[in-house]
Amino acid sequence: MATYKQNVGTTVVNYAGDYPGSVEGELWYDSTNKDFKYQYTSAVGSWSTGGNLNTGRSTSGTAGTGNSTGLIFGGLPPTTAKTESYNGTNWTEVNDLNTARNAFTGAGTYTSALAFGGTGPPPALAITETWNGTNWTEVNDLNTGRSSLRGTGADNTACLAIGGYAPSVTGATESWNGTNWTEVNDLNTAKGYVGAGGTTTSAIAAGGGPGTKNDTEIWNGTNWTETHNLNTGRYQLAGTGASNTDAIVFGGLTPSVTAVTEQFNGSGWTEVADLSSAKGAMQGSGNATTGALSAGGETATTADLTATEEWSGTTPTTVTFTDS
Repeated sequence: MATYKQNVGTTVVNYAGDYPGSVEGELWYDSTNKDFKYQYTSAVGSWSTGGNLNTGRSTSGTAGTGNSTGLIFGGLPPTTAKTESYNGTNWTEVNDLNTARNAFTGAGTYTSALAFGGTGPPPALAITETWNGTNWTEVNDLNTGRSSLRGTGADNTACLAIGGYAPSVTGATESWNGTNWTEVNDLNTAKGYVGAGGTTTSAIAAGGGPGTKNDTEIWNGTNWTETHNLNTGRYQLAGTGASNTDAIVFGGLTPSVTAVTEQFNGSGWTEVADLSSAKGAMQGSGNATTGALSAGGETATTADLTATEEWSGTTPTTVTFTDS
C-alpha cells in the first residue's frame, strides 16, 4: 500500500499550531495541541450584485485585487477613455486614459495598474499606460501591437501580455518589468479573448478564440504548458486569479452568451456558482479564493452593461482529529 508521502509527495509536516503553509487537503501534525489536522474548502463561492458602473461598457480593461476594490477603463460603445474606481459600494469617475480604446486589457491593482494594447483605430495598438492611483501616464509600447489580448500581474511593475490579434491571431507573450516589455515564449496555441489570471511567474490562460476553445495553458515564468481543459469551451470570457493554481473564469460566448463559472485548483476545473446573468466581453479582477469582480460586458441584445457582480471567494477551514 502506498505511503502518505508517495501519495502526496511530502511527509506529514510537524508544526506548532495551525500550519499557514498548508494547501487544500494537506494533513499536518499540531505538536502544541497534539492533534492531526487538515484544511479543506468549506464553502463554495457565489456571485452577488454590486454597484452599477456610471458608464456602461464592454471590451474594457480592469484591475483589482478583490471584490471590494477595482478599476475599469476604456471600452465601447462608443470607444471611450473613461476610468472608474470601485470602493465596494459605488463606482466613481476618475481621470481618463490618454488614449481612448477598446478590445484591450489591464492588470494590477486599483492604485497601481497597467493598460495595454487594444484597438482605437488603428486595429492593433501597442500603446501602454500606467496608473498611479490618480493619473494615467504613457510609457513604453508593447513589442507587438494587438487587440483582444489578456493581461495578468500583481501591479504596474510586473505584468504579462498574452495572445490576441495583431491583426491575425497570435500566441505572443510579453513580460513587463516596470519600464520595458520583453518578448518571452509564446502560447502553444495562438488565441485571443482568453480568460487569464496570475502573475509574471505563475499564470493561466483558458479558452478563447477563434472558435470556442476549451484548452488551458499554465505559465511557470519561462514556458507555457498545456493542462486540463475547461468543462465549457468559450471565448470573450473573463478570468482572474492569484496564480496558476488559484484561478476562476466566468461568462463568455459558446457562441451564445453564458453565465457558467469555473474554478481551477491546479488539478482541474470545477463548475461552481453561475454569474447572475449570462454575458461576455468583460474582464475580471481579483482571485478565486479571496474575492473577484465582474463589471460591464454585453449580452445578445445589450452591448454596454453597467452591472457589477462580486464573487465572494471561498473559505478554507481546518479540521482537527484529536490525539488523546
